[in-house]
Amino acid sequence: MSANLDIRLKRANKVYHEGEVLAGVVVIISKEAVQHQGISLTMEGIVNLQLSSKSVGVFEAFYNSVKPIQLITSNIEVVKPGKVPGGKTEIPFEFPLNVKGNKVLYETYHGVFVNIQYTLRCDMKRSLLAKDLSKSCEFMVHCQPQKGKLIPSPVDFTITPETLQNVKERGSLPKFMIRGRLNATSCVITQPLTGELVVESSEVPIKSIELQLVRVETCGCAEGYARDATEIQNIQIAEGDVCHSLPIPIYMVFPRLFTCPTLETTNFKVEFEVNVVIVLHDDHLITENFPLKLCRV
Repeated sequence: MSANLDIRLKRANKVYHEGEVLAGVVVIISKEAVQHQGISLTMEGIVNLQLSSKSVGVFEAFYNSVKPIQLITSNIEVVKPGKVPGGKTEIPFEFPLNVKGNKVLYETYHGVFVNIQYTLRCDMKRSLLAKDLSKSCEFMVHCQPQKGKLIPSPVDFTITPETLQNVKERGSLPKFMIRGRLNATSCVITQPLTGELVVESSEVPIKSIELQLVRVETCGCAEGYARDATEIQNIQIAEGDVCHSLPIPIYMVFPRLFTCPTLETTNFKVEFEVNVVIVLHDDHLITENFPLKLCRV
């Protein structure tokens, strides 16, 4: 005798703020009546931290996964032990998203070494012979927007062979000059990163111009801090040897889930950077890096 269990939240986008109520229904579908020992809901918010093998060694990384940080955990009983009739049964519920004590709800974020995830789990306990049923669904938490307006701080940049760092033989580099500007490096997470770029001159043809969004995750533990930069997305803004002195627009939308407002806590940090990458025809890479501060307003 099989029964199906499901959780349906009323909000289609599944985005909630602290203090709000998660409302929805628990759906039970079965051909016959189902005997159970109680149906409960558990809300859980966890930060999972993982050390990278690059910074502490492969085995240490495997054993030293830093202990998960519990942000929220609470449980409510939806139905007392009894029987659910055959067919489709919907049981409404309301679950407040409240934290205990001085805990803070960080924003949902899916990274490589830092993961902040909130789940709602429904459990139906059954007798010894029948298997317990369980169903989980993830919901998103957004932090409260900051008060006040963000004043844009435009950044102008010029890239020439002289401005480059980490160059072994500067004399062998071709001559080029690229100017540009980012309209802001303190960005509102719901708005795109914008700006423009102009190739003033270049001795060798350009193959491609790209924008690379990078997450910089720092995890701390007794062994020390591990800081890792990984790519989130790469967008090509120009293909081939572009016209010189022609402004090329810079436009990048911050992806949901994989970005969050810049976060700094005692155990971990999540920061973001953008790289402007110019690929020359001989596959030389020229990269200019800009730290970003993301926030919600």
